[in-house]
Amino acid sequence: MNRIKKAVDLLNELNADALLLFNESNMHYFCGFSPSEGAVFILKNGVGHHIVDSRYTETAEVHSKETGLRVTEINGGFSEKIHELCVQNGVERIAFEDETISLKLYNRYKAATGCDFVGASKALMNIRNIKEPEELEFMKKANAIAEKSLAELLNFIKAGKSEKELKAYFEYLMLQNGSDGASFDTILLTGAHTSYPHGVPDDRIIKNGDFVLIDFGATYMGYHSDMTRTFAVGSATQEMKEAYDLVLKAQLAGIAALAPNVKCADVYKAAYDVLEERQMGKYFRHSLGHGLGLDIHEGFTASPKSADTFVEGVVTSIEPGIYIPDKFGIRIEDVLAVTENGSENISEFDKDLIIL
Repeated sequence: MNRIKKAVDLLNELNADALLLFNESNMHYFCGFSPSEGAVFILKNGVGHHIVDSRYTETAEVHSKETGLRVTEINGGFSEKIHELCVQNGVERIAFEDETISLKLYNRYKAATGCDFVGASKALMNIRNIKEPEELEFMKKANAIAEKSLAELLNFIKAGKSEKELKAYFEYLMLQNGSDGASFDTILLTGAHTSYPHGVPDDRIIKNGDFVLIDFGATYMGYHSDMTRTFAVGSATQEMKEAYDLVLKAQLAGIAALAPNVKCADVYKAAYDVLEERQMGKYFRHSLGHGLGLDIHEGFTASPKSADTFVEGVVTSIEPGIYIPDKFGIRIEDVLAVTENGSENISEFDKDLIIL
């Protein structure tokens, strides 16, 4: 099924005449790249338009050979062109990105078109949440780039290096190995700083006996990878080793629970219960995982509050952690694709505790 056909099915579901997109990731899904400005406008009759300014005309035309969108370079404003297309095609009801569009933009297009607008963000994410084989291959390529870079970085993680120094070098390695850019600002923390789940690297210096936690991702063709590994430098105490083994056991339990028709909350619980057996659940301070693809966070979240149920084709992280203030933190994260009977782990990097 091509993606324009998916959009038409969405319009039929919402009883709308056209789909209007501005969000970079949503546009990318239909036009093949991420323009910083522009619009994708897909009509119920199956004709799709990619409206661009002169900065993106050539790029859009290259991608249109595969996407089937008609490229239009504007001379005036984007809203005027959308209004023109609405008049030409009898559009009265537009499906739009109700979760990401600004109020200012919404008001502009509502006034320009005079159409009714119906929210489509949830329906769009339901489409994007189930990955096509090509999308999964792009994510595997991004992961391979990230893992190769991590293997090279391990030669440089040692006492005396700073968090910021290693973060900068690691992101350079990912670019050198083929990444289009980091999926997000790399989290590279050491010592007691590892107890901050999303700490920001600073000038702290690695010492022997520290944990080093690195949460990172590469991008390829717009698609993201995500992984977290925790290493020890020089040595690790028995307490550190036992805590690490517990987090790994929790992660493996979460992975084992991941399958189609399993509630996201139940996958979370599978990992949480392992931690709670040792009264460590209180130190697990975030969801177990999140969907990813064109965005680093998209689709389902494996949390106790989630009402979603995993389906085949979803790609999600599984990343339990414990964070003990003023002591240390540990997180182990893989990315998995939900398959017909379980899941496929696309993260291959060793998860046994490595002492550098």
